[in-house]
Amino acid sequence: MVNICLICDFFYPRLGGVEMHIFQLGLCLMERGHKVIIITHKYDNRAGVRYMTNGLKVYYCPFVPAHEQVVLFTYMGSLALLRQILLREEIHVVHSHAATSFFGGELLLHAKSLGYKTVFTDHSLFAFNDAASFHVNKILKFILSEVDHAVSVSHISKENLSMRASLDPRNISVIPNAVDCSRFKPDPSKRYPLNTVNIVVISRLTFRKGVDLLVDVVPTICKRFPQVYFIIGGDGPKKKIIEESIRKHGLTDRVEMLGSVPGHKVREVLVRGHIFLNTSLTEAFCIAIVEAASCGLFVVSTNVGGVVEVLPKNMVNFAKPDPDDICEKLAVAIPIAKNVPSHQYHEQVAKMYSWHMVAERTETVYNKILSSPYPSILGRIKACQSNGPIFGLYLLILLIIDYIAIFILDLIFPFRNLSKPLKFNPEYRVNKEKFGDHQFKVN
Repeated sequence: MVNICLICDFFYPRLGGVEMHIFQLGLCLMERGHKVIIITHKYDNRAGVRYMTNGLKVYYCPFVPAHEQVVLFTYMGSLALLRQILLREEIHVVHSHAATSFFGGELLLHAKSLGYKTVFTDHSLFAFNDAASFHVNKILKFILSEVDHAVSVSHISKENLSMRASLDPRNISVIPNAVDCSRFKPDPSKRYPLNTVNIVVISRLTFRKGVDLLVDVVPTICKRFPQVYFIIGGDGPKKKIIEESIRKHGLTDRVEMLGSVPGHKVREVLVRGHIFLNTSLTEAFCIAIVEAASCGLFVVSTNVGGVVEVLPKNMVNFAKPDPDDICEKLAVAIPIAKNVPSHQYHEQVAKMYSWHMVAERTETVYNKILSSPYPSILGRIKACQSNGPIFGLYLLILLIIDYIAIFILDLIFPFRNLSKPLKFNPEYRVNKEKFGDHQFKVN
């Protein structure tokens, strides 16, 4: 049995692909006999220790996010609390998720000094030619300078991560995302409005998700195909642009804006459609198109990032991130949309993707790094120097500060004085909260 700590800024009650990945991975690892805890920051009134499905333990630490639910990178601010959690839970492996989760990045840095094995999973693609990506990449290189192993969700993501963080590609495994296909079953009887071809879009309405392309595609397709009906779910800063375009072209009776769609209602929206449209400008994997295909929808998607690795060619039409090309690919899909073999699509996706397979492959990574020797202090100093004369010196100073801080904490709060964590009791009074179709039990 391996004691595993999954850490990320992004988790329930926030909803998204990373959050679902961590939750499902944690549950499946527990089913395989491992001990799993999750660490994240507090969300509004949600703080302290909470128990979720099957006793999955979550620490909502008292750190306030600074921007877009990400905790400010302080380096030393979280060390005392995280050290106590790891020692009390007797953790063996620290597994951080997402490049923009600086809370997880801090723990990766401290974990090596505390003597833990570390793993990092990257869920996104980042560019090299804009200021934001440049700074994220530099911080990521710093954080991953001593990580034991990295995981990417696609081969494109692996190449991108290797270049951004200067990691050896042999030290990066590709483990794709998955979908709980039992939750995403097709039901053609739920398609409405009737006598139309329904195109579904479910996405965060942001620039990165290609909303500016969608604004041009919707009126063009509605003009060319009077039988088409758009169903758009999601919220974000670009929502007003779509609403203004709909009013401008008089399409209020042809486009349905649903707003934010909770995770447990995504299937209800998907089964209404014939075609799923994804206009993202960058994607490392895109769980959304897998969920759509599992519900029996034909997919039209921009050909970006790792999307080409996700579905077989019979389920998807790829388009360039250009409104005219997207419209042409939709024009090909619309006539055949009502004849798509929905249940065949579902069965094919179910054979390709499973969270149990993800957990099994992740377990292999854990076993590999646990069997490798721990680095010596001299080895860590050499690793710092390999990052260059200036950046390497900076890392060396932080390494020394880390060891001094841990030494002081060991004197003030020795391990023998730390109390053991309480065991989960399923008979505790619980409140039930929805996250997908799963009931989260909260102590």
